[in-house]
Amino acid sequence: MRWAALRTPRRVPRGGGGGVVVPSARSAGRAEQEPGGEEPAELPPASRGFLARAALVTAALSVAGSLLGLVRDQALARLFGAGSDTDAFLVAWTVPEFAATLLIEDGLAFALIPAFSMALARRAQGAPGDPVRALVAGTLPRLTLAFAAIGALLAAVAPQLVGVLAPGLPDPALAVDCTRLTATCVVSFGLAGYCSAALRAHRRFVAPAAIYVAYNVGIVTGMFALGGLWGVRSAAAGVAVGGCLMVVVQLPSLLRQLRRRTPDGEAAGEEARPLDTALLVTVLLFALCRQSQVLIERFLASNLPAGAISHLNYAQKVAQMPMILSVMVCTVTFPVVARALAEGDTERARNRVERDLSLAACIVLPGTAAVVACAPQIIELLFQRGAFTAEDTAATAGVMRVYALGLLGQTLTGVLVRSYFSAGRGRWYPVGAMAAGIVVTSCLGALAVGPWGVYGIAAANAAGITVTALALLAGTGPRSVPLHTRGVLLELGRPGWAALAAALAGLLVVDRFDGALAGLVAGGLTVTAVFALLGWALDVQGVTRALRSLRSATRRLSHGRS
Repeated sequence: MRWAALRTPRRVPRGGGGGVVVPSARSAGRAEQEPGGEEPAELPPASRGFLARAALVTAALSVAGSLLGLVRDQALARLFGAGSDTDAFLVAWTVPEFAATLLIEDGLAFALIPAFSMALARRAQGAPGDPVRALVAGTLPRLTLAFAAIGALLAAVAPQLVGVLAPGLPDPALAVDCTRLTATCVVSFGLAGYCSAALRAHRRFVAPAAIYVAYNVGIVTGMFALGGLWGVRSAAAGVAVGGCLMVVVQLPSLLRQLRRRTPDGEAAGEEARPLDTALLVTVLLFALCRQSQVLIERFLASNLPAGAISHLNYAQKVAQMPMILSVMVCTVTFPVVARALAEGDTERARNRVERDLSLAACIVLPGTAAVVACAPQIIELLFQRGAFTAEDTAATAGVMRVYALGLLGQTLTGVLVRSYFSAGRGRWYPVGAMAAGIVVTSCLGALAVGPWGVYGIAAANAAGITVTALALLAGTGPRSVPLHTRGVLLELGRPGWAALAAALAGLLVVDRFDGALAGLVAGGLTVTAVFALLGWALDVQGVTRALRSLRSATRRLSHGRS
């Protein structure tokens, strides 16, 4: 089944005082030449070329941030190993993990991007004053005060928080010190998330995509500069510095946007409007429920032998890289969906979400197959040095393979939940779907941790997020962007079979090589080749489009040389 291509028709939005000014093809082309460049105040519908370039820029910078994240984890493993000190820091790491999900990646972005998209649509319709600046005036001061208050509260109750998160830690005092340092990220992450949402709604993707590069540079620098003096506390200090750098890299671009005048040259004079309370509550609750999976894992693992939390952490960080890459397209297209709904174009929103699901699955599934096939080789190359032993490699690789079973569920959840909140209204259904997944994770984890240890915890995580993804897919319709659910399932099934075959082929090949690097290269190439061939044979949308694009690029190069 083929879905219709993304359409950007000329249309007049409902409920507006006037029509959206649709620029000429020439002016629209100029506006979309550079994902991070200047555009007119009235944003034209985003073309496929602009979205592709923006996704490429976002993916490149995100990959750079993820690679620096691996360098950060490598430094943590090399300097402090996988023992009780690292476990103490990783308990404190819960704060920035929650803050990133709530304030940057999911929660606040789901509320702010539709709000800014609506303000931009109202500006284009000729609303009096400047709705964008009015939105900033009505939200930023209040949110900043809330961030500061929550950060101060977390620092004050750090001993109690550590006791709840990991009651079995051998050195809770170290975890308390690290938690107080990482509590500062509530303010910095909140401001960074606000800047990211505003810039993405304006179709500025370079600065928001660079924030994790700056963040990880701060952490790595802190560990190497202060590790000998402060021990693992240096990593927590690096979190505080890195959070500030996330704001610094975005602030100039945001200030340029806010200084621009409205199309008719009027000064900002509209009354400041706060965010919709129901929307803010539901998106934050969803993000809180989603991130609470980490709390469940660390609570259950805190009573296992020392290093269990570390093995879970390293396995999760590496296994999630295919998922992170797969949702990059949604980072770029979420403002497009929100703007389409703000203009009343439901068909364009549906086409975009369905295309995103297909493309994201074609990215995460071969990555999942590679993780399953090559897990020991990946962990050995990345971490096995210094205090990180061969036993740590074996334990982490086993956990990573189990985690990989939930990567498709994580990807689908990340894509689908955006369609629920893209209209800028509070939705309780995704909160319920995520809560159902958390119940599954908690119950299965409690039952499985005894006989299977960290492997049982990872399996419970995969099962819970898969339940959430299926519930979100089943609930699309009146509650969300209406999708063709049956077509989505059929389209996801084909790359799923291709990934299964690719993983099995990779497992057969990788064990024939002695060295970790040789095994990883051979296994990775095998997985890629098998997935591509089967994807082409099964007519998987993402694979066939990628092969056509590669063929076109090859022809252009050959013509250019002749």
